[in-house]
Amino acid sequence: MPEARNAISLATISALGLTQIIGYGTLYYSFSILAPAMAKDLGISLEQVFGVFSASLLVGGLSAPVIGRQMDRIGAATVLTVGSLLCALTLALCSWSPSVAVFALAIVLLEISSGMVQYQAAFAALVESDPRTASRSITYLTLVGGFASTIFWPISAALMGYLSWREIYLAFAALNLLVCMPLHFWIMRKGKAANANRATRERARVIGAIPPEGRRGAMIVVSTAFALLGFTLTSILAHMVPMLGNLGLGTAAVVIGSVFGPAQVLSRLINMIFGTRLSPPVLAVISAALMVIGIVILGLSGTWLPGAVAFAICLGLGSGINSIAQGSLPLHLFGSDGYGAITGKMAAARLALGAAAPFVFAMEMEQFGIGVSLFATAGLGTVGMAAFVVVAMATKRSLLASG
Repeated sequence: MPEARNAISLATISALGLTQIIGYGTLYYSFSILAPAMAKDLGISLEQVFGVFSASLLVGGLSAPVIGRQMDRIGAATVLTVGSLLCALTLALCSWSPSVAVFALAIVLLEISSGMVQYQAAFAALVESDPRTASRSITYLTLVGGFASTIFWPISAALMGYLSWREIYLAFAALNLLVCMPLHFWIMRKGKAANANRATRERARVIGAIPPEGRRGAMIVVSTAFALLGFTLTSILAHMVPMLGNLGLGTAAVVIGSVFGPAQVLSRLINMIFGTRLSPPVLAVISAALMVIGIVILGLSGTWLPGAVAFAICLGLGSGINSIAQGSLPLHLFGSDGYGAITGKMAAARLALGAAAPFVFAMEMEQFGIGVSLFATAGLGTVGMAAFVVVAMATKRSLLASG
């Protein structure tokens, strides 16, 4: 029987991994490739297209707590299933949009539905499936999902040679409807059958390391830390290649930027092999430290090529571990009860602040230059890292007190 349960668990992770690749690939990574064609077709500037996208990220962040509560109420797998249908419908609406107003509405609705099918919901589904092994499963899932950009950036670029952006979005709608929705429905049916036994569910619960009386303060600190690190990462990623080019690295900027993705996957692979020895709070501190170190290296090295490569590697390693921490740290600190609502609140703070990051960083570079902007961003990341250190120390004290 244990072998069968492990096989089912592997099948669930594989199914979610495929839907995360399609979800992030069609709903997020493809946008930057298709945006110039969207702007030309709609008769607006590229800046306006990305302005709509930033607004949608803000609305998506504000909707995250509502989505999180629904995961706890009706089940994360059910939210994933409904979300796949809504993603398909909103992609179709976007491809049809006859005006800028309809296009903007479709992009906003698309971002809301994205929150129902991406990591936040997938992590919650894994916690529902088996809270005790969810942290390990989250690592496996992010390892697979890390290939989304590697797969869908070139696919989107290649399709642009044969199809319009509207036709591409219709094809992406079909992927969400015909691949993701059936897989999410299968996970939902399997989960309902497995959770039918109330006693089994009770035995599978995870009790958080933070006692109930300290959770409100810990929630504020952790949410702030993730939001600051999200702002830091989004600021850099939104401008990485042009920023490296403006530093004087020329054509090498694209090559250096391409190092980021493999570094993300590598960090998740390393964590999968060795990460069981580290607690989620320690992983969060390491992820923040790597991102800050990478940005500082770039700020100090300037046009020195090895320094720029080290920056991309450190940023990718930190980002990869941060994705794991977003799922495993809330489970470790607050337990499996109400996991959807907790992660929804954290996602709201992270996404809402991250929506402003590209604009703020661009303004900083214009006013103060790249070097000052990098150190200012590293400073914000350092504050986030310090917040994770506080949480790690508080967790250690709680565990010692209870032991």
